Amino acid sequence: MIDPLVLLAYVPAALALNLTPGADMMFCLGQGLRAGPRAAMAASAGISTGAMVHVALAGLGLGAAVAALPWLFDAIRWVGVAYLLWLAWGAIRGREAAPEAVTGTGAGRAFRAGLFVNLTNPKVILFVLAFIPQFVDPAGPILVQFLIFGSVLALGGFVINAAVGRFAGGAGRRLAGSPATRVWTGRVSGGIFALLALRLALMERA
Repeated sequence: MIDPLVLLAYVPAALALNLTPGADMMFCLGQGLRAGPRAAMAASAGISTGAMVHVALAGLGLGAAVAALPWLFDAIRWVGVAYLLWLAWGAIRGREAAPEAVTGTGAGRAFRAGLFVNLTNPKVILFVLAFIPQFVDPAGPILVQFLIFGSVLALGGFVINAAVGRFAGGAGRRLAGSPATRVWTGRVSGGIFALLALRLALMERA
């Protein structure tokens, strides 16, 4: 179905993109600092799941609607901005919480947060439309090829973002015992979420 040589060329390109620091990696970093390694891994899984939703939509041709309708792009984007600001406020407001509260965010909640943040970033689907078709054979089943290439991208992203989040989560747990460091951990993670919101707010449609 997919030429092995094409797949061989695709994998390093996808890996290079996964290793490039971006919003997903920063979000997992913030989740790790705020809630620990387990939450960071769950957030990474949510982000990868959201990426696969974008891939499926792009493969079905729905990405063209986002590219063609400015109001739809902006509506999705501003929902994402509001959600990231809400996460930032929650991280900063909870800076005086006990260590258990700081590091005890459930994996399910972190997964949903990662999923929602990814789904409300409309540029993901535009990126998928720009990147994956370069490797797709028009003579073959388009959606299946999108899903295969998307799975490679999502899996690589999960591994790398989860590793970054686990590292940050380990540091966060070691610092959580001190009230002063909990204040700064909350401020740093809240600042990360706020900067991601600003980045999304300033985003322009390609």
